Amino acid sequence: MSAAPSTPLGRAAEHTLAVDGVTLGYGDRTVIEGFDLPVPAGQITCIVGANACGKSTLLRAMARLLAPRSGQVLLDGKAVHRLPTKQVARTLGLLPQSPLAPEGIVVGDLVARGRHPHQRVLARWSAEDEAAVAGALEVTETAELADRPVDELSGGQRQRVWIAMALAQQTDLLLLDEPTTFLDVSHQVDVLDLLTELNRERGTTIVMVLHDLNLAARYADHLVAVCEGRLHAAGEPAEVLTAEVVQEVFGMRSRIITDPVSGKPLVLPIGRHHAVDAG
Repeated sequence: MSAAPSTPLGRAAEHTLAVDGVTLGYGDRTVIEGFDLPVPAGQITCIVGANACGKSTLLRAMARLLAPRSGQVLLDGKAVHRLPTKQVARTLGLLPQSPLAPEGIVVGDLVARGRHPHQRVLARWSAEDEAAVAGALEVTETAELADRPVDELSGGQRQRVWIAMALAQQTDLLLLDEPTTFLDVSHQVDVLDLLTELNRERGTTIVMVLHDLNLAARYADHLVAVCEGRLHAAGEPAEVLTAEVVQEVFGMRSRIITDPVSGKPLVLPIGRHHAVDAG
């Protein structure tokens, strides 16, 4: 990302988000059980774990889309499921794994939908709304796409546009479910760099689910490993990402070395083939 936008989005205030003894499920199936997770304010938290371990379910509960069977998600110390919808939407934004845009909608109109939580009944589009949308487009470098239909964009461009919509919502907490899915490695790094810059420049608290352990370790301030619906480990990447944890959470042998680029842990999987002196 280049220079700071001429229409600044402002510095995020510190809101708190915590998962307190939460149990979640669908029908008769329990997916998350007795989960506790205080989210560090102003940091990037990455949630990792094997397929179907409950990562996305946990994120849905944090976003107020799934009510806990027991326990609660706390936003600024209050149960998020008891707060008014618009109040939550002005503080907390969610980018789901596969968001769907209305057919034929152009980028500018989609990003403008992020202003909905700030709209009053019969209120006119304000200068504040205009500035928020312009700032979101500029900071995500999508302003030149404003008149293009969303369905004509590349995967990386679409991800930036969805992030712009969340920014136009002007939330201080941003939850993302696998924001790099279906992107090539260059666009994955591009999206994660953008989120890092939003965190550093605006103080936005970011919580995201990632499949790639090495990208999660590189970009996370706080790493959370989930195993079979329970919190297995949490802390700085170097504390969490050990060969023992990788074995226990993913059932995979590995070696952990220091990433020569970032200085963070780097996971080297050990399979049945192409391994020298695997041990």
